[in-house]
Amino acid sequence: MPYQTLHLEFTGDIAMITLSRPEKRNAISPEMIAEILSAFDEVETSPARVLILTGAGKAFCSGMDLEALKAFASQSPVEQREDADRLARFFLRIWSFPKPTIAAVNGPAIAGGCGIATLCDFTLAVPEAKFGYPEVRIGFLPAVVSIFLVRQIGEKRARDLLLSGKIIDATEAHRLGLITQVVPAKELMIAAQILAANLLECSPSSLHMTKKLLCDFAAPEIHRELELAKSESARIRSMDDFQEGLSSFFEKRRPRWSGK
Repeated sequence: MPYQTLHLEFTGDIAMITLSRPEKRNAISPEMIAEILSAFDEVETSPARVLILTGAGKAFCSGMDLEALKAFASQSPVEQREDADRLARFFLRIWSFPKPTIAAVNGPAIAGGCGIATLCDFTLAVPEAKFGYPEVRIGFLPAVVSIFLVRQIGEKRARDLLLSGKIIDATEAHRLGLITQVVPAKELMIAAQILAANLLECSPSSLHMTKKLLCDFAAPEIHRELELAKSESARIRSMDDFQEGLSSFFEKRRPRWSGK
């Protein structure tokens, strides 16, 4: 099917999804979420055995689209919950996709973009890539991604990233265990293709069953925690600090927090 926010191509047993909103630094829109989920369905039912994700232009994914952020401020409680449910399904789908996934991070991967990049099974990144979850700086909550981040790098390191909202470089992300490998920019796609080729040498059924087992280990707790994360993600959107955070962001001024 034709896509507006991404490109999907198949080369032999390898599928590649390229996020393609370079003029928006590949920011996440509701349309992009729907198209990524559709593309994942297409890859799952295809003969492809490995999926590579990357971004067009200078960024991998800069996080939520500004227009989508603005829409959050006027959502009804029902819409807030529906949107939180949608984000939870989105990230859960990436994490639990039955075929091996490789993120080739060609530039900044921030907030939700960081989630897309690091929820893949393997994350290769150029030295210039940046990672982080700055949601607390605009009065928002990195609810769903926090569930997976704690499992990836441990609670203490997750608290450091999520509570500070700081942005880290690829070297630090690799040290923390957030990404798999730092690769020179000119070698990024070559490295992703080599890794994909190595995976293709493995038993498809063994890869599938190994990944399923790893997901099944964590699934009961993750599904329980997602319910709490979705509720809190929806709840914070009605708070004054969220409204103020968005306003200050768009007005390019320092926020005046009320703590409410």
